[in-house]
Amino acid sequence: MATPYSDKISQTAPGASDSVIAPVIRKIGLSDLHEALRLGWEDFKAVPSHAIILCVIYPVLGLVLARMTLGYSVLPLLFPLAAGFALIGPFAALGLYELSRRRERGEEASAWHALGVLRSPSFGAMLGLGTLLLILFVVWVTTANAIYVSKFGNAPAASIPDFASRIFTTTEGHQLIVQGCGVGLLFAIMALCVSVVAFPLMLDRHANVTDAVQTSLRVVMKNPVTMAAWGLIVAALLVVGSLPLFVGLAVVLPLLGHATWHLYRKVLEPDPNPRQDPPRPPKGRRYAADFPVSLFPWGRDKP
Repeated sequence: MATPYSDKISQTAPGASDSVIAPVIRKIGLSDLHEALRLGWEDFKAVPSHAIILCVIYPVLGLVLARMTLGYSVLPLLFPLAAGFALIGPFAALGLYELSRRRERGEEASAWHALGVLRSPSFGAMLGLGTLLLILFVVWVTTANAIYVSKFGNAPAASIPDFASRIFTTTEGHQLIVQGCGVGLLFAIMALCVSVVAFPLMLDRHANVTDAVQTSLRVVMKNPVTMAAWGLIVAALLVVGSLPLFVGLAVVLPLLGHATWHLYRKVLEPDPNPRQDPPRPPKGRRYAADFPVSLFPWGRDKP
């Protein structure tokens, strides 16, 4: 049975105590991963339009930015870009965690409520860790491009068949597959270890970056086989979602985002002293002059 860690974690929430006991980490199994995915699917079905709107933009932006930055065909980087979404996915899913949290508490969950994460006292910490993951993503794509160039030079592939022929029928292509997958695995392990429950923990308990990363590392150390299986599930779903020109990621990314929240719930004991969200101020009258600010949550809260 899991026992509480004796060390303390600090709080970043205004008015919180100086320290609290670190979260108690459970030992979980493959059945818990299945249940997390099932619950994540239920969340996705409850708010599918919102999930697609939030997540479909990431693969599109990835392709556009790569095209603008590199100045040539992004065909050799399609797989690295798809694999790289596993690195930034935990940060991109912030709004999905908030929706799962609200549904768990029986509260209304709609597109606008995802923006409530911007009000979290730990949003600055989330942004800091998200920036770190984004840097990791850029380094990974750059590294993957360097590996490709080292094998085939800077000349772009003429077509998809030409690219496939290079990769699967030449010695350089076989070396590229082995080296690329090996390096990519190291990046994926790094991202998984530091962020597997970090963002849900910051959202739920307002932990700072250091405490959230340390807790994620402890989760991996206590459940190495299960977390390895989770990493494989994430990788497999990303591959499946990427096959039709990334279109499937519009479903895969929100599914994994919601499922990550439920994984967090399963692997950590409930907070014995959960924080209560501050009550919202009463809504006042709205005026035409407030448009379009009044459309957004932070504008609607004005008395």
